[in-house]
Amino acid sequence: MAHWLYKSEPSTWSWDDQVAAGKKGTFWSGVRNHSAKLNLMAMKKGDRGFFYHSNEGKAIVGIVEVTKEYYPDHTDPTGKFGMVDIRAVEPLKRPVTLEEIKVEPKLKDMILVNNSRLSVQPVTDAEWAIICRMGGLKQKD
Repeated sequence: MAHWLYKSEPSTWSWDDQVAAGKKGTFWSGVRNHSAKLNLMAMKKGDRGFFYHSNEGKAIVGIVEVTKEYYPDHTDPTGKFGMVDIRAVEPLKRPVTLEEIKVEPKLKDMILVNNSRLSVQPVTDAEWAIICRMGGLKQKD
């Protein structure tokens, strides 16, 4: 199983919005970066990811799960980009801030630290375990 990170500005779509979408979840649309598109295309049903509040808060706040694999994004007039569906799984017991991630030596190579603009990014198994621990969770697959 692969792990991912999804970035969203809370004023646009927050963790609370994701939770309110219920067990069915919702589509993750609006990606217009080709690297992020390739990440979406690589996702499989059941993959887990971190939900990250960008710009406001700058923290990983929850865990989501892919419920539908890549398909065309109805919000893209060019037809070049797609999306996946995700649902909220659980919140972190405490948010893990970008500041905390940046000072953890074992996370120095994390894409979030080195390419902060990428909206959908892979997370290694080691990074996943460290952040789950920092957020007060046992490692989640």
